[in-house]
Order: sequence, then structure tokens, then C-alpha cells
Amino acid sequence: MAQSSVRTRVGVFAWAALAGAVSAGAFLAAAELVALLAAPESSPILAVGSFVIDIVPQPLKELAIATFGAYDKIALLVGLALAVLVGSVVAGVLQFAVPPAGVAVLAVAGGLSVAATITRAGATALAALPPIAGTVAGCLVLWLLIRLLRPATPAVVASDRGEDARDSVQAVPAEHPTVHEKGAAARVDRRMFFRVSAVVASSAVLVGVGARALINAGSSSIAAVRTALRLPAPRTTVTVPAGAEFDIPGLSPLFTPNRDFYRVDTALTVPSVDPAEWRLVIDGMVQQRVELTFSDLLELGLDEYPITLTCVSNEVGGDLVGNAIWLGVPVRDVLRMARPSSGADMVLSRSIDGFTASTPLESLTDDGLDAILAVGMNGEPLPLEHGFPVRMVVPGLYGYVSATKWLSALTVTRFDADEAYWTPRGYSAQAPIKFSARIDTPRSGTRVPVGRAAIAGVAWAQTVGIERVEVSIDDGTWQPAAVSAPISDDTWVQWYLDWDATPGAHFVAVRAVNRHGEVQNEQRAPIAPDGSSGWQRTLIQVG
Repeated sequence: MAQSSVRTRVGVFAWAALAGAVSAGAFLAAAELVALLAAPESSPILAVGSFVIDIVPQPLKELAIATFGAYDKIALLVGLALAVLVGSVVAGVLQFAVPPAGVAVLAVAGGLSVAATITRAGATALAALPPIAGTVAGCLVLWLLIRLLRPATPAVVASDRGEDARDSVQAVPAEHPTVHEKGAAARVDRRMFFRVSAVVASSAVLVGVGARALINAGSSSIAAVRTALRLPAPRTTVTVPAGAEFDIPGLSPLFTPNRDFYRVDTALTVPSVDPAEWRLVIDGMVQQRVELTFSDLLELGLDEYPITLTCVSNEVGGDLVGNAIWLGVPVRDVLRMARPSSGADMVLSRSIDGFTASTPLESLTDDGLDAILAVGMNGEPLPLEHGFPVRMVVPGLYGYVSATKWLSALTVTRFDADEAYWTPRGYSAQAPIKFSARIDTPRSGTRVPVGRAAIAGVAWAQTVGIERVEVSIDDGTWQPAAVSAPISDDTWVQWYLDWDATPGAHFVAVRAVNRHGEVQNEQRAPIAPDGSSGWQRTLIQVG
């Protein structure tokens, strides 16, 4: 009898857990449906995900980027989905065991999602409606499903006390239903529970997935707009000199294909911005507030600029760096229209999704530095994930202080008056890129045949240029590598060293020397607060 009681209890709590999971589905489906109708940007799961991105400590952010790379946002969404599932299961069990605790838990979760939604940058007056609707739907479904499970409880309690079912029957007054009748009702309600759960769950899937698909259709329409967009021909184009690219297997190409270009940003979903509706506002410490349309920007005239971008999260030897030909307009031309006031020393650039970057004003107004508002990348309009329709590209500065995607505003200000997104999160307000060299081939862990082999990679020193690259094998003397002809001081170069590989394990180190004669810093430094440093050393197995 005791074993039967345990099985019964476990079974009932399992159904309660199922009720919690179904109620979470109803929550999300109702929220997505209302988001479709009223506020597409206010999906609770995305709002909470963005909130998590904002509050996660810097070391955990770097760990996520290092572990998942370009899939860090997918990993976050999967983690949130698992957290929602676990929380809803707990809510279902609590609602059955100590009502209305489960409904209260769900209501608190809904309240938190409302707060996360309405505090997001760009939240509209209707932003709170989706999470509110989801909370109401989830609480009602949880209350109903657990109520359908309740008729089974008396029999379980009697069994737990060790009472025989016949004893329980004798204890019931004549005017009340017999235990047999209660059992029949319980079975009926259990079947009803299954039916209601199945209907709610299937409806939640259909409604939620359908609503999300329709919301995402907006992104598809912007993708179609981008595909149909024809940018004006550039007034000047990039000239690639002879000897700028080596043909060595495993070596990074001179220009990184758009599909392979690294992506690190705070946007959980790629913003959809119609060029016809895009506006750029230049304000703050300026003599004239300026507002430009996409057409206004194009009419200023476009030129091509070869520029290597580097992420501050790039570890020594990492791949968060890429080289491209950008098409755009100098930022200085746009700022000149607004006429920055004396005393300003920083421009706070803002993205559609609320991200901000702090860029030294002098880096954007220097006639010798090609900081641009980019509209094209490698011969086509910017990809959606790389900032379409307009982003910033600034040579020599890490992306977190310069490369704002989905650009919407430039506010001229001061470093002592404003701070950008990453500054209070442990990063420097100003961050020039640290020049470096990287080994692309042979990769660590791969086996190289005995004989002649090429050690090759890339090196960068944006705005200054690379003078030479040196390689040391097994802590031996530094040997000069062959270096490709540079396109400009703002782009990386390729390098290689022919090597007679002998059997065994060999340590290979590489370092760069820039055109100021400075040798790349050997001292290892972490990513925060202003970028990693150190010589890359790798182990190569020969034979």
C-alpha cells in the first residue's frame, strides 16, 4: 500500500509539473500574439534575454564569447528556455502542493518580464502589453489545470495515512458522494485535465510559433529591401597592390568574406531597419542639430575604405578580427554640418537597440583618419547582422568604442559627462587597438609532415602599419618573415616563413614590429579593460 501511495503521489506531482510547463507555453504564446498585434519588439523572452546580457558580469560575458563564439546568443536563448521550463515546473508543483504559491510565482515572473520590457531602449507605450497578457494567460491556465487535478487528492491523502479505501468510505457522511463516486469523478477530471492540457499546449505552439513567424517576417521584408537596394557607385575605389596576398593553404584571405566576418554585439535579435525610415540625429554640444535620411547620406558621396576591425574580446591568436572594403561617408563630413562646440571631446554613438559607444571626437574629425559611416561591405550593402543600413567604422579603435551598428544618433559630448555601454562594465572609455601578429597555419594540434613547411598568418597595426613580422622556433633566434604588400596602414598584412620541419614537437612564437619601430608587447594581459596583449605561442607536431 505504501509503494502504491508513493507512486500515486509521484504521478500527481508529475501531472502538476506538466501543468506548469503548459502554463508557461500559454504565457509565451499569448505574449507573442499580443506582441504581433501591438508591440513586435516586446517579446518577454527577448526582453529578459537582453536584460541578462546587460547585467551579466564582464568575466561571464567573455567566457560566453570564448566558449560559444558567434553562437553565444543562441546559447543564451537555449539557457533561458531551460530556465523557463524549470521555473514553470516548480510553479506547477507549488500550485498543487500549496496553492496559490504557483500562481504567485508565475505572476512575479511576469512582473519581472514587464519590468525588463519597459526599461529597454526604444520601448513604446504599448511595450508592457505582451508580458501582461502572457502573465494573465499563464496564471489562468495554471489555476485551471491544477484545479482539474484536485479531485484526486482525497484518495491520495487517505492512502498516505495507511487507511483502507473501505474505511474511507465509512468515514464519509451519507449525503456526500462515496469514495467510489469520488474516484470516478477524479478519473473524469483527470481525463479532462489531459484534454485541456493537450488543447492548450497545441494551441500555444500554433499561436506562439505562428506569431513569432509573422514578427520575423518583418526581418525577411527588410532582407528583401537590402537585396533590392542599389548603392551609388563609389567615387574612389580600393587599389590592391601586387604582392598583397599570398597563396598559402590555411592562411586567412586578404579580405574576410561577409559570411565569415566575426560578429560580437549586444543585440539578441538582429534589428530590422528600413532605409526609407532610417534617420541619423547629430546633437549634443553642437551649434546646429542635424537630422539626415539615408538618401541624404548617400548624396554626400561614397568612397571605398579598406579597414581591419578588431574586437576587444579577441584573445591573443583569436579570430575576432577581420578585414573588409567598406563603402561610406567620412564621419567628419557629417559632424562638420553640426559644428561641434569647443570643449567637446567625445561622441556618444547610439544604436537602434540602445547600445552606445564612446569615441574620441578627434578620431572622428581628423582629416588623416578615415572614420566612416559605412553603408556597404565588400561590394554589397551591409549585411543585416553587420549593421544594415548604416554603421560606424573607425580605424585603430576597438569596436566597443567605435563600431556602432544600426546607427541612429551621434551625440557630441564629453568623457567626463557621459559614458557608453561598456564603460561601467569594466572597460576603458578609450581603447586604441593593440597591434599584434597571429599564426593561422599550422594550427595547434595538427600534425605537419617532415620537410619544407610554411608558417603563416596575419598581422595588424591599424593607423600605423606593420614594419616586419618575426618568428622564433623553439625559443631560437627571431627570424624575419616575408610580409605582403600593405593595402594601407589601416589593414592587416599577411606573412609567412619557410621552415624545414624536423620530427618532434616544436614551439613557434610570432611577434610584430610596427612602423614606429615598436615591438609587440610580450607581456600577457587579459581582455579587460582595454584589450589582450602578448605573443602568440603554439605547439606544432611534426612527423
